[in-house]
Formats: sequence, structure tokens, C-alpha cells
Amino acid sequence: MFAKKQFNAIHIITAISSAAVGVVTAAMICVLSVMNGFGVMVEQLFSQFDPDLRITAKAGKSFSISKEKKHALLELPCVDLLSESISETALVYFEDKQMPVQLMGVDTSFSALTGIENIITDGHYEVYDGAFDRAVLGQGLAWKLGIGARFVHGIQVYAPKREGKVNMLRPDANFNQERCFIAGTFAVNQQKYDDNLMLVDIGLTRRLLDYDSTEVTALQVGVNEAYSIKQTKREIATVLGDGYVLQDRFEQQEDFFRILRVEKLLTALLLIFILLIATFNGIGSLSMLIIDKQQDIRTLSHLGASDGMIRKVFVLEGWMVNTLGAIGGLIVGLGVCLLQEHFGLLKLGNGSEYVLNAYPVAVQGWDIALVSAVVLVLGAVSSWIPARKINIER
Repeated sequence: MFAKKQFNAIHIITAISSAAVGVVTAAMICVLSVMNGFGVMVEQLFSQFDPDLRITAKAGKSFSISKEKKHALLELPCVDLLSESISETALVYFEDKQMPVQLMGVDTSFSALTGIENIITDGHYEVYDGAFDRAVLGQGLAWKLGIGARFVHGIQVYAPKREGKVNMLRPDANFNQERCFIAGTFAVNQQKYDDNLMLVDIGLTRRLLDYDSTEVTALQVGVNEAYSIKQTKREIATVLGDGYVLQDRFEQQEDFFRILRVEKLLTALLLIFILLIATFNGIGSLSMLIIDKQQDIRTLSHLGASDGMIRKVFVLEGWMVNTLGAIGGLIVGLGVCLLQEHFGLLKLGNGSEYVLNAYPVAVQGWDIALVSAVVLVLGAVSSWIPARKINIER
């Protein structure tokens, strides 16, 4: 590895090959860690709103849950909290503005279950004050309606009646109507929530949608930390039986996390391709080394070294060049991630229009193992290609 060679160019080419592997290895660690960081950041944002488990009906939009089943669920040691909710599209009207919204009626356990109070941006969280119905809107929706937490005028909410004939003479008679006052706004920093969602009391949605006291569209479950999600799913399924879908936080946001996984996979494949090119640069330096060491090859052969042993020496030489680059790349990559995590060297914009001021990083052991394995495998392959063509003269 460090022995003197006849041609100084071999030293330079070998150093360049090793450095190229190190640069790409460091880039892979940094890029994958940043993507992990974004995933962790979004997961934390969702965790402020999404429950540990959500129960919905397999068929149909709503289902009835009896007091006995609710009591049985709460009796499970793995269940800490249980909250009912009703979600439906409705029309809201405020002064001269009207628009469809995703209306979500929640009960008193919702705030304790989701921690929504931590993402309130204006006013406070309250859906019923004992006398009047209140609403908590996504901040994007509030901006579109031109309303704030301290406005005294109420919001009109409309939804079609579930039963009865359509009155063609009086179209307004085909809708149920409720009124509520805004209590606050929240921000999940996700468009589908911030620009469309409106939280109200579950009693208001039942009146608006003609639901009875047992009918819901979803049950939100808070899981005891001592129990796993899989175990909790099994125990809840035993109580409820078939006909229900149980989703954890990742499954509730399955589309987003699937896209994130695909992006990470494509990025990793692109970087592996670049690493492949960098690794195979070593073929040239190893080929030149073989030419340079022809006299030593003949000497070893005359001393009794087998062809396989001689080829193994050069395979090990090429593998060590790539390994040295990989180790240096890992050290540099992890160092950059550590600096970014503690000091936020690489900023996001000017730091004011994003959720975070700097790129988030989250180093995962699996990524380090994957990058190391890929570098070692590619290094072994790129070393074997020129070594197998060694011409051993006796």
C-alpha cells in the first residue's frame, strides 16, 4: 500500500481514487442523514396531531360504537385514552366569503390524546365553552376566510341533510345549519391540514350531519407506552372483531412516508452509481501497479507463490485503497453531520419562512452499515477485475 513505486504517477492516481471514494461516501452519509432528519421532523409534526392508533370502518364512512364496547376498550391495559371523532366535508360562510372545509368534530379527550395545544398559533384550543360552540381552524384556512381568534362574528356551517326529500322550491331547506365562534388557529405545516381542517365539538357535527349519539367516523386511541403498537392492535381487534381498520401514525400518513422512502431509495441508488464510477477509477491505478510490479510478480512466482496467491495480493491492495477512502469518508461525513446537528451550519433560506432554520440531520446505523457494505463490495469487485488478468510469466 505504501511501498515505493517506480512511477510516481501511480501514487497520485491511487490517492485520487481513494479520495474520490471518500468524497462520495461522505456525501452518501450526509444526504441520507438529511433525508432521515426531514422524516423525523415531519413525524414529530404529525405526532402533535395524529393519534397513536386510529380505528375506522372497513366498509362505509361511519359506524356505531356502543357504550359496552367503549368500556371494554378502555379496560384494556394497553389503552390509555379513547376519543371519538366525526369527519365530513361542509360549507362554511363568514361575512362575504364561503368555501368547503374538512369539518372534524372531536370530544373532550382529543386535546389530551394528540397534544394539539402545542401547535396553536393564535388564540387557544377550545371547541365548546359551556355556552357556545367554538372552532379551531388551520391557519391557512383562517387566512383564506379572513378571520382571527379575536373576531366576535361567528361562522355559519352548512351540511346537506341525510334524510328527506329534496325541496326544489327552497334549496336552503335541504341543509342543516350551525353557528360557531373561532377560538384559535393551529399549524401542522402540512397543507391538507392547515388549509382545509376545522375542528369543532362533536355535538355540533352530530346535529349538523344527523348522526345519533353512538355514530362516529373514527376512534382515536392513545396507547400505553409500556405496550407496543402491534400488541395493542391485536388486543383491540379481539374486542372489536372484524369490520374495522386499525392504523398507526405511519399508516395514517402512508402516502407521505411512502414518497419519502421512494425519494430516499432513488437518492441512494444515484449516489451508489456515482460511487460505482469513483470505485472503478481504481481499476486504472491497479492496472498500472500490476505493470509496475511485473518483476516482483516473477520473483514471487519463482519462489513458489501460486497464481491465486499473487492475484490475492493485488485484490487486497485495491480493496485497501477503497477501504481507506471509505473510512475517511465516513469520518468526514459523520463529522459534518455532527457539526450540522449542533451548529446548523447549512441554513434553510433566511431562516424565517421555514419550520426549521437549518437542515435537520438524523444519522442512522443502518445507513452507515449500508454505505460501508456497498463500498466494500464495489471495492472488491473493482480490484478483482484487473487482478484476474495478471499475466504471470515463469
